[in-house]
Amino acid sequence: MPVRIVQSKQNARLKELRKALAAPGRDAHGLAGIEGPKMLEEALRGGLRVAAVFVAKGSEQLLDALRLPSSVEIVLLPRPLLDAALATETPQPVAALVEPFDWIWSDLLEPEDGRAPLIILLVGLQDPGNLGTILRSAEAFGATGVVALPGTVSAWNPKAVRASAGSVFRVPAVLASAEVCFARLREAGVQIFATTAREAEPAELANLSGPAALLIGNEGNGVPREVALRADNALTIPCPGPVESLNAAVAASVLLYEAARQRARSAR
Repeated sequence: MPVRIVQSKQNARLKELRKALAAPGRDAHGLAGIEGPKMLEEALRGGLRVAAVFVAKGSEQLLDALRLPSSVEIVLLPRPLLDAALATETPQPVAALVEPFDWIWSDLLEPEDGRAPLIILLVGLQDPGNLGTILRSAEAFGATGVVALPGTVSAWNPKAVRASAGSVFRVPAVLASAEVCFARLREAGVQIFATTAREAEPAELANLSGPAALLIGNEGNGVPREVALRADNALTIPCPGPVESLNAAVAASVLLYEAARQRARSAR
């Protein structure tokens, strides 16, 4: 593997990493930034191409357990220089630039294993920790993908990547306008459910065993009324305790579990 020793914060690759982490998403070269050897391991396990790995001097041994392709560029630099480029309060000594998959609608609507689509629609979700947790639950409960509508935080926000525990590398996700999203889902015969805190059908009574999409809204305001009105139905999670509503990630996880439960039962 080619090793480049860097001593200046003006290094082009280091600038690329800093920008990718500060403005999450894909940079001009289609790359995203990740932090930590565990996330790098998950990216490799997920089959992502790794463009460059940054490692602090003295921590090179952390790369020994990773099966890095011989073509990967290794950038070796002083720890303070790497720390300054990273977004976390307690930076790790390893970071990388990776190339996310270009997911397309057929990945969500026509999974290779023939499952009925189960999709999470995120509407203005702002907390990256919530988004990462939803991605993790989506993978755990067999969702076929996630759609981020305008106003939703990037899945490549460093906090979202960490909260996803690697699911961000494997769960198909697309960005789309509400118009395109609803048109695609209608064409594919996917039933769209808006989620609400009250006055809706209990989730266990809704039919989530067929093609379904679950609308999850903003943490404070829920699903906007104009978006909810475009759904086919509304559902709620009955809560016997004295709370007004559930955290967005918790609500999405409960609904995904219910969908997985129904699907497992119908498959018997």
